[in-house]
Amino acid sequence: MARRETTLPPVMILPDILAPGLDLVLCGTAPSRISAAKAAYYANPGNRFWRTLHEVGLTPEQISPADYARVLEFGIGLTDLNKTEFGCDHDLSPDAYDVQGFTSKIRAFAPSVIAFDSKNAAKAFFGVPRVGLGLQTATLNGIPIFVVPSPSGLARRFFDVAPWREMADFVAECRSRHHPWMPFANPK
Repeated sequence: MARRETTLPPVMILPDILAPGLDLVLCGTAPSRISAAKAAYYANPGNRFWRTLHEVGLTPEQISPADYARVLEFGIGLTDLNKTEFGCDHDLSPDAYDVQGFTSKIRAFAPSVIAFDSKNAAKAFFGVPRVGLGLQTATLNGIPIFVVPSPSGLARRFFDVAPWREMADFVAECRSRHHPWMPFANPK
């Protein structure tokens, strides 16, 4: 009897934290080695992600990496453009960036705002060699797109909180239009 080979689909390193109608979906490039090992988004102690979310007012308290799924309480979702690899950007396979899959998720969940917290993820999404920070002129199905500096400790010298504040102010304005009675939670 001939042996039949099967190919299993790649395994996601971290699950998507998504729900319909979120205020904001943050998309990174891929989990770091530490995040993959700890099975938690932005788990490296040198990463500013959780501190920045709180500092700019997107969450009323600083969430710990282990409690990453709590972002849903505040109308925020998390995903990565590369769901099957981990490590530094230079360690990742360009063909593992799933732009089509990301686009399908965004169309299905329809958040108010999308933000790439990595220029490399944004460049891969847009298919361009360079991308600026802040609100982009392009949208995805009419959904505004921001690019903010990576909060990774490896990008420490390039980190600037100003684009994060700009994005947080934009999200706050969207929240006030959609559900002014609940500044952090998404009632949908």
